[in-house]
Amino acid sequence: MARSSPPLLSPSSEGAPPPTFPIKKHNFSISLPPRNETFTATSNGSLRTPTRALQTPTGSVSNNGFLGDADRPRTMSASSADRETAVEGLESSSSDQRPQPKKRPSTDIMESGYPRRRATIAVSTLLSVYGHCRTDMYDSAKSAGLENLDAMDPDRSVDCVPGIKLDAGDKLILEHLSRIEGFLHSNAIAHTGPLGLATDSPTASHGTHMSADDMIPRSAGTMPSTANGIPVAGLGTWSNPPANISTMPRMHTTPALHLLQWPIIRELVSRPYDPQNLLQLEMAREPLHLGTSFSIDLSNTATYVQAFFERVNVWYACVSPYNWTRYYRTALSNGFREGPESCIVLLVLALGCAASNGSISYSPLEKDPPGLSYFAAGWALLPALMTRNSVLSAQCMILASAYLFYLVRPLEAWTLLSNTSIKLQLLLGSPGRVPPHSKELGERVYWNALLFESDLLAELDLPHSGIVQFEETVELPSGFDEEEGEEAVGRDELWYFLAEIALRRLLNRVSHLIYQKGAVLSTAALEPVVAELDYQLMQWYESLPLPVQFPHTRALLSNPVQTVLRLRYFACKTIIYRPYILAVFENESLALDPMVRENCRKCLDASIRQLEHITAHHAGHLPYLWQGALSMVSQTLLVMGATLSPALASLLPPPSQMDVIISDVVIEVERYAHLAPSLRLSAEIIREAEDRRQRLRM
Repeated sequence: MARSSPPLLSPSSEGAPPPTFPIKKHNFSISLPPRNETFTATSNGSLRTPTRALQTPTGSVSNNGFLGDADRPRTMSASSADRETAVEGLESSSSDQRPQPKKRPSTDIMESGYPRRRATIAVSTLLSVYGHCRTDMYDSAKSAGLENLDAMDPDRSVDCVPGIKLDAGDKLILEHLSRIEGFLHSNAIAHTGPLGLATDSPTASHGTHMSADDMIPRSAGTMPSTANGIPVAGLGTWSNPPANISTMPRMHTTPALHLLQWPIIRELVSRPYDPQNLLQLEMAREPLHLGTSFSIDLSNTATYVQAFFERVNVWYACVSPYNWTRYYRTALSNGFREGPESCIVLLVLALGCAASNGSISYSPLEKDPPGLSYFAAGWALLPALMTRNSVLSAQCMILASAYLFYLVRPLEAWTLLSNTSIKLQLLLGSPGRVPPHSKELGERVYWNALLFESDLLAELDLPHSGIVQFEETVELPSGFDEEEGEEAVGRDELWYFLAEIALRRLLNRVSHLIYQKGAVLSTAALEPVVAELDYQLMQWYESLPLPVQFPHTRALLSNPVQTVLRLRYFACKTIIYRPYILAVFENESLALDPMVRENCRKCLDASIRQLEHITAHHAGHLPYLWQGALSMVSQTLLVMGATLSPALASLLPPPSQMDVIISDVVIEVERYAHLAPSLRLSAEIIREAEDRRQRLRM
């Protein structure tokens, strides 16, 4: 039997008043489109939204996945070779083809023997290449519990004369020999975490070619004890390592306002500031007033749905284009009054409307932000959903958090995310709590929650939710299943989302290894740490599929995904090399060291790359305006201090060019001041800093 068309596709006759759906306790009306509005419908009445592929210089971003085979999940135990092969397959496949429904095999990380299995393979290869001469490495491997080495190494007394012609893979293994040895020596006794997983090494990056073995470079230098009491004796040799260095540490010095405590930079402000100031301002902020009377205009539904799947879902990848029509049909039948489907549809319309109106920084102050009426209607449904422990209710709160980030309401977004985290921990705490058909959605909701929390913890001293404990067991997204008989309303974009997961985890590793509170590295001890982190960053970049791999040119890019990834890349590079700037601020003579000077140049160049075209940040204003603004402030304070350092000023563009760059940033951040009290304070700080900098140069 053919389905009847939903009311949206069969609007009332011309001149008739639009139907309304009353909601108890709220004056809530829904205006349906007039008869002359055109919608495309299928024979079964489903809404079809025109879609457009995300244009890139080399093709279209498809839903084939990122850095791996979309037909199977990737866990920590996926090898580098697997990822390399998968990337080649992705680049050679057509980006315009939609993959068939994915039936993903379940993978149990605890059965993979990671990292023991991978370390065994690596060591056995090294033993064969080196003629079995490495008795110390062999003994360390055996003491660490690695298996099957006796069969691979019948005679350890052979002279060390390599007798094998090395291919690229062997050379890569040899390149990491010292790291593997350090890993084996420092992990003779396995440490077990709360989930029974091996937690004696950092986890592998999902988006680089690095394994856990590669994450820990050896260092001759030492670090003092960290603030939480974990003694750190150089990378790869700590006696009580943290369970996971790919998550944000609880105490760190990464925040932008921490730079105001640095020499030279602290002379640019009249009073001391602390990162706590931003949190206090956001806590004292006026609440968001939504009211209880609102109406929803559905005349632009098709436009906003299209905008969501083209310009919003690419960042969050948390709504399936394959079941959207079913969700919409269910919400419409309920009059948008109840149920998670109604909430999801309303929040999608809110975000789609926001994406259709450009940066919120340009919205008139006297008008409501774009999409607020849809958000208010969806917000009214959230209390009932917050008490449900389902993947759909968690999805609703992720979408609501995304809109709150658009409104530059970071603390309100964190409050919702805290509830989401509790739901996810309950759902993931035992096998079978997430139904198989919700597994893919649950994974995407989890990674969104973890990314949001990491971004907030990087700047604000907030309680950790505990969601990170599942990071090693939750698989990466691999593609939504298509639904038979349903027309997709957009593309399932995954490339940016997976790239961001990998980069965020690398940023967290940087915070762990360099910026943990109390950790002070000499430039000698810092060198191998920075070299390893920079290597991982380059591996991340080289692993990007061509449609999203940005060029290293200085010109503006037309592709928003490439633009945002490039900004995030240079932000990561800046904080990797930032300690060298602090070292020179404290002791100018250190700049005479060629290595220190070169690393300072890399840091300053990465900072300038983020500031020289300040309007490029608009590409990421919907998901990242607040985070991006604080990043601008951080990089600007850094280069302001560098202009006043005789040793560093010569590494910057000419003073006149620097004045223009800094002035543009100050003006840009001042345009954000009305959006949040934390941004107002940031604007005041860099305005005062620039005024003082100009006076000091006279």
